[in-house]
Amino acid sequence: MTNRLPLLTLTVAATFAGGVALAETGILTGESSLGPVLTNADGMTLYTFDKDEGGVSACYDDCATNWPPLMAADGAEAEGDYGLTERTDGTMQWTYKGMPLYTWVKDAAPGDVTGDGVKDVWHAAKP
Repeated sequence: MTNRLPLLTLTVAATFAGGVALAETGILTGESSLGPVLTNADGMTLYTFDKDEGGVSACYDDCATNWPPLMAADGAEAEGDYGLTERTDGTMQWTYKGMPLYTWVKDAAPGDVTGDGVKDVWHAAKP
């Protein structure tokens, strides 16, 4: 039960911050040393990649191993600032304000933002 309390807090924050329903995107708002950041349903920070253009992901192969895309469930629909982009394999990835979203394999716990600034092209996604 202790592990569920932070997730519940994040869910409430996302709902009141005008975020899309948790069941649809799994995207929440969480706190970090950088201030509020977008997170996945597990509370892990989401990132954007400067090399993504036109809402299309440029992160594949080794890049996607280190920066796993935030995948959308079949039938997911865009709403507000949250959109979808098709990956080369036909799967769908969530976007925020047109930027594809990713997690970072080196973040170990919710609130970690170790991917922010990597190679000056990765940035924590902020609401």
